[in-house]
Amino acid sequence: MGVEIHPSAQVEKGAEFGSNVVVEAFCHIGKMAKIGDACVVRHHASVEGNVVLGKENEIFPYALIGGLTHDLKFEGGNPGLEIGDNNIFREYVTAHVATKDQENTKIGSANVFLAYSHIAHDCQLGNQIVMSSHAALGGHVEVADHTNIGWGSGVHQFCRLGKYSMVSACSKLVQDVPPFMLADGSPAEVRSINKVGLDRANFSPEEVDEIKSVFKIFYRSSLNRSQAIEKVTKDFTGASSARINEIIKFVEQSERGIA
Repeated sequence: MGVEIHPSAQVEKGAEFGSNVVVEAFCHIGKMAKIGDACVVRHHASVEGNVVLGKENEIFPYALIGGLTHDLKFEGGNPGLEIGDNNIFREYVTAHVATKDQENTKIGSANVFLAYSHIAHDCQLGNQIVMSSHAALGGHVEVADHTNIGWGSGVHQFCRLGKYSMVSACSKLVQDVPPFMLADGSPAEVRSINKVGLDRANFSPEEVDEIKSVFKIFYRSSLNRSQAIEKVTKDFTGASSARINEIIKFVEQSERGIA
């Protein structure tokens, strides 16, 4: 099937569409936009800038996908935004292109971005992430798969959120959150493991127990970061769960420190 574009939509010459795309009333589609198969752009939404959308994405009214970076260091060129498949961008969501020429903000697949949430320039997002309403990511934030970012929370530039982590509602995050952990507060601190998220993801009881033990070493002992890494590495040598190695590697690579 072809492309269904409402007569009131503004589509610039050069925009590219896959099959079965729907563009509703009063939308704006920029000249560099590439919109994949079966995407739906709801009324009054905008897709502008150098944006590549995969398949079956849905963009709700008044969302802006591909807006220009907020970064004052922008010097022109053609930065982009790459988006995977099956994402939902609810009302008034904003997702910006990168800052430097030929670089890209990246969003994976099967993510849900609720109303008014914001993905800033140069962010790198994985898959199956949920951002609740009014949550915001500063520039260059990295968010791994299956992360949950609560209502009204703010994530500082260059922070990293590990797999299956969660940032609670109304939190201000200024440091990294290791995989499987839950951070809360202003400034946010890791308070516990993300038990509900792990259970929903069918982690085994043994994996959950191991993650809980590692949490206690990092956050309930008097050890500093290097000492905690050494103890975890020693205590969990040969552990049945590969999850522990994910935590160790993440913490070792942290530049902002862990929350």
